[in-house]
Amino acid sequence: MDIVLVLTALAAAVVYAFGIVLAPLGLRVAPPVAGAAVSVPSSALFFLLLAPFTVDFAGFDRHSFALFVLAGAFFPAMVTLLNFAGNIRLGPNLVGALGNLTPLFAVALAAVLLGDVPGPWQVLGILAVCGGLLLLAVERMRLHAGAALWVLLLPLAAAVLRGAAQPVVKLGLEGWPDAFAATTIGYVTSAIVLLSVRRAVHRAPLPRDRRVLWYCVIGICNGLSVVFLYAALTRGPVTVVAPLMATYPLIVMGLNRVIHGDRALTRTTFAGICISVAGVAVVLAAG
Repeated sequence: MDIVLVLTALAAAVVYAFGIVLAPLGLRVAPPVAGAAVSVPSSALFFLLLAPFTVDFAGFDRHSFALFVLAGAFFPAMVTLLNFAGNIRLGPNLVGALGNLTPLFAVALAAVLLGDVPGPWQVLGILAVCGGLLLLAVERMRLHAGAALWVLLLPLAAAVLRGAAQPVVKLGLEGWPDAFAATTIGYVTSAIVLLSVRRAVHRAPLPRDRRVLWYCVIGICNGLSVVFLYAALTRGPVTVVAPLMATYPLIVMGLNRVIHGDRALTRTTFAGICISVAGVAVVLAAG
């Protein structure tokens, strides 16, 4: 097993978890659409400023460029909107837990687009990861029993889009193996999408509150997570990267405990954590 691949994918999970846990700090002062229209463009500007130093322009490939744009149209644009909207209604723990189906969608589409079919042990490991995280989601749903079904669908829809982006970008990275190029192009595309959405549905100005800057911090966290994710995809298959990235709900729980003081840990939660960790171990051993 490529240890650099493992550490890179786990780094993506850690930084992404930070973005989810910090989201409530921004949502206190600005709604999801306005917040996303700050978060994603901030990251896009950050990567554009770094582009002369980080992007391998000599490796430009038109087909890959088109795939990066396609992925950027819905990730991180729509995923950010859905996560913010779910976070404000359900909190970071449940939003994180409900994102656990991402590897199933990622691996399924990778099998179709890339011929990256997981072996039996990898399938078992991926199902264990998702099953353990589903236990976390069930436990969090019990604590949000009054939540409407459509609200629960917000983070699930985000999981579908995030999972679909991975094999699409992986396909593009085969022609232009540059994680920074993929991230920069995707974020610029997403920024255009989100600014257009905000202009259409939410024209109210942002409040004059310094706490709005939290959205910039969240955007940088999410952007760095995407760089790590795409860097991992340049080194290994979706069947390994997606389950590792899917461990972020476990990290969300730990960070939420430290930052927001959420100390709930039930037997179901503990069981979910153990099963998920075992699933990751199986995926790594099979990979």
